[in-house]
Amino acid sequence: MSAEADDYDYLFKVVLVGDSGVGKSNLLSRFTRNEFCLESKSTIGVEFATRTIEIQNKIIKAQIWDTAGQERYRAITSAYYRGAVGALLVYDVTNKDTFGNVEKWLSELRDHADANIVIMLVGNKCDLAQLRVIQAVKAQQFADTEDLIFIETSALDATNVETAFINALSNVYNVVSKNQAVNAEETSNKQNRSILISAAEDGFRPKSKCCSTQ
Repeated sequence: MSAEADDYDYLFKVVLVGDSGVGKSNLLSRFTRNEFCLESKSTIGVEFATRTIEIQNKIIKAQIWDTAGQERYRAITSAYYRGAVGALLVYDVTNKDTFGNVEKWLSELRDHADANIVIMLVGNKCDLAQLRVIQAVKAQQFADTEDLIFIETSALDATNVETAFINALSNVYNVVSKNQAVNAEETSNKQNRSILISAAEDGFRPKSKCCSTQ
């Protein structure tokens, strides 16, 4: 279910990271516009698009950033990790080098992003079964070791694209709402302690001389 662009409960920034050519831009366009371009060019710098969805009766506006995978842009794009609450770390299941570089991208994410960021490992181009060189079981083992969510997708035929983003955003919502609950409890406890301290101080306040008996 969608809502008006400016009518939302939460705004979540999500970044797409990974080597150039793994299909980040087409994952973005497939999820936000249901489009796929066979002749899409490599992203230069950063692009973003938005989509509004509903999760647990809350309206979530996802602001999804497509960061360039080329080495020469990495110094620029690292600044865009700031404020991101979710990340899709994308590799190409038909290209072993892109999977080999996942660890490097993961390290960069953890260096620049928030410690509580939700990270999903995404094996894209799963429609190219005859060209596959990275098996899902290998990627799942890596994801388990690094405490990542894992899914395979195809931006071309839309396989699991919706599921990937919705799953990632749902996990982000769970983290954010849990942190809000913890913060609310801490605030409540501080207020209660302040009341108790204030009451204790009032109870032990000396009587003024004007009220004392002779």
